[in-house]
Amino acid sequence: MLRMASASRIDLTNQFLIAMPGMADEAFEGSVVYLCEHNEKGALGLVINKPIDIKLRNLFEKVDLQLDRQELAEQPVYFGGPVQTERGFVLHEKRSSDTTPYNSTLSVPGGLDMTTSKDVLEALADGSGPARVLVTLGYSGWQAGQLEDELGRNGWLTVDADPAVIFDTPIEQRYQRAVGLLGFDPRMLSAEAGHA
Repeated sequence: MLRMASASRIDLTNQFLIAMPGMADEAFEGSVVYLCEHNEKGALGLVINKPIDIKLRNLFEKVDLQLDRQELAEQPVYFGGPVQTERGFVLHEKRSSDTTPYNSTLSVPGGLDMTTSKDVLEALADGSGPARVLVTLGYSGWQAGQLEDELGRNGWLTVDADPAVIFDTPIEQRYQRAVGLLGFDPRMLSAEAGHA
């Protein structure tokens, strides 16, 4: 559901952006992006379905931490987008209000939390961190009006985000599951835009 933030602007925070077939930008071809922020200054999101050749245990070793949680250690790190690809982003469930917040967390209204500070990795290493996480290198960013332009050119579909697609769905099924949230079969999508 599109939310109107003002008379002329939509707010796609806590939505999935689903790349249309034929997406011209190779970085986003076949992508599902979780939008963490969308306002008059632009948009920021993380691709949730493009793993890279790094496991979480390897990433933790690079920052001198040991990840003893086997269920997390073998999870892949994801390509979050083409911006700041050397920087880590941790998408996770919201923490309870009685816990100390991480140093740098963007709390997505109605959605998840996205943390960029090392303290979330330290919490994961000592067992006190969030139960379910998706870690990316890099993020997806759009300047003011850029995402709206791409939407107007039929580059993306949007739908309310469902954490189950991020945390409970096998990687290779996330695109289809995200499209399924719209109520139709992904095979019905065409790369051709219709014009009246």
